[in-house]
Amino acid sequence: MEPSTPPSSGRPFLRGVVPPLVTPLKGRDQLDVEGLARVVEHVIGGGVDGLFVLGTTGELAGLSPRLRREVITRVGELVRGRVPFVVGVTDTHLTETLALGAHAMVAGAAAVVVTVPYYLPPAQEELEAYVRTVVREQPLPVMLYNMPVLTKVAFEVDTVRRLAEVEKVVGIKDSSGELEYLREVARVTAARKDWSLLAGRESLLVPALRAGVHGSVAGGANVAPRLFADLCAAVVAGDGPRVAGLEERVRRLGGIYESTGARVPGVIRGIKGALALMGVCSERMAEPFHGVTGVERERIRSVLGELELV
Repeated sequence: MEPSTPPSSGRPFLRGVVPPLVTPLKGRDQLDVEGLARVVEHVIGGGVDGLFVLGTTGELAGLSPRLRREVITRVGELVRGRVPFVVGVTDTHLTETLALGAHAMVAGAAAVVVTVPYYLPPAQEELEAYVRTVVREQPLPVMLYNMPVLTKVAFEVDTVRRLAEVEKVVGIKDSSGELEYLREVARVTAARKDWSLLAGRESLLVPALRAGVHGSVAGGANVAPRLFADLCAAVVAGDGPRVAGLEERVRRLGGIYESTGARVPGVIRGIKGALALMGVCSERMAEPFHGVTGVERERIRSVLGELELV
């Protein structure tokens, strides 16, 4: 699939597999630089179409401002223009959001990703005003990120419709897990040919692609990037039997999350635990969260073994 394109190009800004990159850590406020390099090479070598840096899976909310900037800079150096990357910049403080956007531009990012400022829930008009401020006061295109399970507030469809009228707002990643929401967003943004609609929930990936979604921001693509790239390609090609087989492998890969708990920290723990067993990077998470336990590690090892990933 093709890389990102400028706004108003007539093609989706991003499409294909855009994994939400993990942030490998060596210690408190210490990046695992070698691990990050291996993660980037692992996913690019697996055929992904872009990277989402500092998303939920990248533990944005648990990293210091200094470490966030280091991650952005290092990813830009490691990617070297091979695929586009977008950067999560949302913070409780608008000034930090804008500063991260400026830093992301210098590092070579294609866009920033903005979700609902967490802790104090804004009303829809306040959320829309926040996005418009980010659009106006930092240099990069903006993608929206709908994650109501963590932010307490969703981007309502009407809010997305209004923001899609802003040329510099180029798409949305949805992790609500609601297929009807994706369909409604696809409907109200249909006039924007450069708009990107990306799905985060792995279990909904195939029906979402068939409903008009342009790609996947699946955490599991950190572990098995080729699996997700092949699945997206099979759906686009209309290869039903191949889709069924690959979709079953994605379902089985989900066992790494079941091993560590269904809550979001458990999903990240499962992904990092799998990458550690594969020799890619450390399993360490940003405090106060901990890496996998011995029992969890063995369950993850079993899943990876069944899929021939270790």
